[in-house]
Amino acid sequence: MSTPLPPIYRIGLAAWAVLIVLQCAWYAWLFPPQSMSVWTALAITVVPLLLPLLALRNVRRALLWVGILSLFYFCHGVAESWSSSQERWLALFEILLTLLIIGALGAGVKHKPTASAS
Repeated sequence: MSTPLPPIYRIGLAAWAVLIVLQCAWYAWLFPPQSMSVWTALAITVVPLLLPLLALRNVRRALLWVGILSLFYFCHGVAESWSSSQERWLALFEILLTLLIIGALGAGVKHKPTASAS
């Protein structure tokens, strides 16, 4: 029997799914890239987010992978929020999603009590 998924992990998984949808909407519909094909942009932005699906049996490990990957998307969001006023709202939403993913991962970690040396 499997243990139920903690609510904080559900938030992380939802933020991960929304981040994938955001990348698709951003590059395929709202602001298609000018210097490369839409498919290339989607391959660069979406495929890395799909790789943690390989570890989905262990939700904590999948969220760890997504948390590491989301650091790139956080940096991308910060760069876009400074450089493009039209895409700023998307960039801020991307930053929010990455912070939710990293926060869910961090909040889900159980700390082992350490024995204090006296």
